[in-house]
Amino acid sequence: MFRKKNFQSQKNAKQPNKDLKDFNDLVQIMKDSDDFKRISLGNTKNIEIYYYQSLINTDKIEVSLFGKLKDAKIDNLDVLENLLPFSEAIKTSDLEVMEEKLLTGFIALKFINNSENILLIPAKFEVDRQVAQPEIEFSVLGPKLAFIEDINTNINLIRKRIKVPQLLVKNVEVGKITKTNIAIIYIDGVANKDNVDTIEQRITDLEYDQIMDSSFIAQMISDNSRSPFPPLMDTERPDRVSSALVEGKVAIVVDGSPQVLIGPTTLVEFFASYEDYFLTWPIASAFRIIRIFAVIFSVLITPMYVAILTYHYHIVPGDLLGTIITSRKDIPFPPILEVLILELTIELLREAGARLPTKIGQTIGIVGGIVIGTAAVEAGLTSNVLLILIALSALASFTTPIYRIGNTIRLLRFPFIIFAQIWGIIGVVIAIMFLVTHLLRLTSLGRPFLEPLYPPRWRDLKDAVVRLPFSVQGTRPTITTAADKNRVNINRKRLKRVRRK
Repeated sequence: MFRKKNFQSQKNAKQPNKDLKDFNDLVQIMKDSDDFKRISLGNTKNIEIYYYQSLINTDKIEVSLFGKLKDAKIDNLDVLENLLPFSEAIKTSDLEVMEEKLLTGFIALKFINNSENILLIPAKFEVDRQVAQPEIEFSVLGPKLAFIEDINTNINLIRKRIKVPQLLVKNVEVGKITKTNIAIIYIDGVANKDNVDTIEQRITDLEYDQIMDSSFIAQMISDNSRSPFPPLMDTERPDRVSSALVEGKVAIVVDGSPQVLIGPTTLVEFFASYEDYFLTWPIASAFRIIRIFAVIFSVLITPMYVAILTYHYHIVPGDLLGTIITSRKDIPFPPILEVLILELTIELLREAGARLPTKIGQTIGIVGGIVIGTAAVEAGLTSNVLLILIALSALASFTTPIYRIGNTIRLLRFPFIIFAQIWGIIGVVIAIMFLVTHLLRLTSLGRPFLEPLYPPRWRDLKDAVVRLPFSVQGTRPTITTAADKNRVNINRKRLKRVRRK
């Protein structure tokens, strides 16, 4: 779908329809749509106005346009342009520009005796929701703003936090039919130019008819589209994107999407909540370690249950083994089937809660979990010990601050369970080896996905598994290969040390 090597800055210029000879031919195509309007105005009805009623602000044009032109005596576009109070008016004879602007909320004005030059007036009708609090990456501390579906608003939220002229925005249009506007954002002099060029090349080279969300871009420009791990981080928080840009990363904003992509990224970043930076470093480090152990627990606890009860029950302490035997004495299913029934039940409850309206979804999740779990134990379909383990596993998977990595964790449990049933604990170890091998081979924009764990980057461990004080984080992460590696002015820092002495 794209070329990964030999970057060439090519803009796939849109070719106008070769069958169109003038503006009248374009009108013949557009008039078949019921929302395309054609009106004649002026004292002698010599001015024709064309627009899509569904795309423009009708209240705006009735006051600013129709009122001024109703009885006006005008015979050329220059006079018409000076009469109208629109600073962004465009006078053109380019059919491609005419088509593009009419389809994005412009009004076309022309004189009956002139079918070449057209005056385009902006009157776009905006339907956008207000900037609100984050819903997916909510935090108790810190800013309470989230991106929305409008690309200009999202860029504005980023520029409010990074007030430097080096913050550059490159616009690319992708989608043969949707013609979606995509903005590539980075800080010149900080971001590595290779990362910017790689992203721009991959997006420019995309050949697809529709781009509806940033998720489309993340999948299409991924280094490995078959991996369950997200290739780029997506976030709804402007503060997180701004912080990533300052680190030397690149952001991708897609018009119509409230999620912004950040790259390159690493695995450990998916377990770091941005709220960690609003807490003291010992507390933030403790929470990160808890999240990592919670994810490991979520993936391994049910496979270990299957492996131990199927092959290795002798390693369980006697007192605990008695409890487990008592809880399973009336269960007609082997451990593997018992686990799969409960795991699939949990997934059904999750999907039902996510797809239903908020209040109903919360009720279904809580009541459904209690009712089904209690009924399953009383009916002798599963043991109460396993029910506790499954519930803890589900809770542990919710500790991941990024939604997409949570989905990956949910998926990983099932192959681990299969391996545990076939080979026991050895099967779990084999599954871990497969997982680690896959992670070692993964890259994000050509950068190792396991950094700074492998290859080991000791300098970056200060903000990986733990978060050390800001005073020791004087350099940017190695994965960004930033043009400017220092986050502080080294000379001023040395001068302050000398003055203290």
